Amino acid sequence: MRLVSRTMIALVLLALSLVAVPHAPETVPASAATPASAAAPLSKVLVFSKTAGFRHSSIPAGIAAVQRLGTANGFTVTATEDAGAFTTANLAQYQAVIWLSTTGDVLNAAQQTAFESYIGTGGGYVGVHAAADTEYDWPWYGGLVGAYFASHPATQQATVKVEDRSSVSTAHLPQRWTRTDEWYNYRANPRSAVKVLASLDESSYSGGSMGDHPITWCQNYRGGRAWYTGLGHTEESYADPAFTTMLLGGIQTASGARAADCRPENGYTSLFDGTQASLDRWRQAGPGGFTLADGTLTSVGGMGLLWYPVTPFSDYSLKVDWMMPGDDNGGVFIGFPDPQGDPWKPVDLGHEIQIDATDADPSRTTGSVYSFQAPDTAARAAALNPPGTWNSYEIAVHGRHVEIHLNGVKINDYTSTRDITVGHIGVQNDGTGMDINYRNIRIKQDGTPATDLARGRPVSVSSVEPGSPHVGANAVDGDLATRWGSAYSDPQSITVDLGSVRTLQRVRLSWETAYGRAYTVQTSPDNATWRTVSTTTAGDGGIDDIAVSGTARYVRVQGTERATQWGYSLWDLAVFGS
Repeated sequence: MRLVSRTMIALVLLALSLVAVPHAPETVPASAATPASAAAPLSKVLVFSKTAGFRHSSIPAGIAAVQRLGTANGFTVTATEDAGAFTTANLAQYQAVIWLSTTGDVLNAAQQTAFESYIGTGGGYVGVHAAADTEYDWPWYGGLVGAYFASHPATQQATVKVEDRSSVSTAHLPQRWTRTDEWYNYRANPRSAVKVLASLDESSYSGGSMGDHPITWCQNYRGGRAWYTGLGHTEESYADPAFTTMLLGGIQTASGARAADCRPENGYTSLFDGTQASLDRWRQAGPGGFTLADGTLTSVGGMGLLWYPVTPFSDYSLKVDWMMPGDDNGGVFIGFPDPQGDPWKPVDLGHEIQIDATDADPSRTTGSVYSFQAPDTAARAAALNPPGTWNSYEIAVHGRHVEIHLNGVKINDYTSTRDITVGHIGVQNDGTGMDINYRNIRIKQDGTPATDLARGRPVSVSSVEPGSPHVGANAVDGDLATRWGSAYSDPQSITVDLGSVRTLQRVRLSWETAYGRAYTVQTSPDNATWRTVSTTTAGDGGIDDIAVSGTARYVRVQGTERATQWGYSLWDLAVFGS
């Protein structure tokens, strides 16, 4: 968000004789962030292709492809099959060593020790295809490559699922990438220890045996960096721009020339996965919005906010991939209540994690808690990928404590005086000319997520809007693109049967535009004897999150006064408990 947008609105409000009270920024000193040093430009790599087992005919094509990448991108390539190159002094000149379809035992004990030392002092490893069919008796190497080869079916076409589209090695690829290669099965699944960038859809070919089947990944390993792909068996691979661009990104990742978050990512739930179905669960507050193409959200106009109304979050790690085409602007919002259509409520009641590389005020640039605390600018400079390329935020919120990681590097640590302990999340469209793109929004909450006891359970309603498909079951199907709508009269009700007597904690109502001004929430053990647990005569729509207690099998919402000329309409009726 850029301050000029709000200033202009403030002037308009002043002209209309409305009074606005500004919020004074909180002054909390920055905590020390994880240090990072600026990445050195990629200058020199070693390609190692010694084989002591099966030899791939594609090795010469692979060497030539890396040499072309070096010529085009300004780095020198040395190719060798001499294991004598693995000395501490010789390896020190290279930013990455590419193991190109090596096989068998290729290094002696002294050479292994030299390579371990090289990685331990910040060196980079790139493994291609049969690099996983190498050094089975060297456990350190097994950890470095991530997984050992087990078997493969015949070369055939398959579909690669690109899981991480912010990594420099995979950002250019489509969500589903169909190509022909020799598809390795591995002895173990590496997902728990590495960042999986792409995996195989085993239903798209014959011979896959892993189920969850990672095929390209990266990791930080014992002081250095590692990137591996199981692709690259065929000679044709090295003439394929999609593959060679991926390989270049792998070299840049392993060398440290480009920032990449290679920490393992497990336990996250997708909030936006690039599909229209996932986008339908979000809501726009304020002007403008987003278009969706190739799994990517692109901002249009503004200033507005695309926010996730399904549930507020507490104690979580939120990850968002983003890209500015140029000198643009956007932001990720956390910890705000239902904005009820007003994009300024999140500004005033939550926090914006800013995306804007050029604002003169450090507290309003990328990685800042907007207007409250600047990031560690040195750490950010080392971690930030330039405009036109993808970056990834991790925003960890625990109580009022916020930690911000950019491409895996901690750049801000902030404790708020605002109550952001429970709130919604969203992404901003700042305005025309302030273009921003988002992909792959996911979240992980601490502890066990609350269970929606009403999801998919039987419901009964007093009426359905005449001639409409807005039946009662829509309110408990978990789909915010469907809703229950009643007839245009009072009173009306919707009742959900939880199946058995359950312990209740919360009832959450997600209203459509036609909401209840006055309503009660009631519970019953038998659908006959009812107890009122909440009453309001001042409903204001949006999301009502209501704390309840006790046990019940049935939950009923009884509307007694509509807020509009229409009926009562609920996108979602959720009941949380155990």
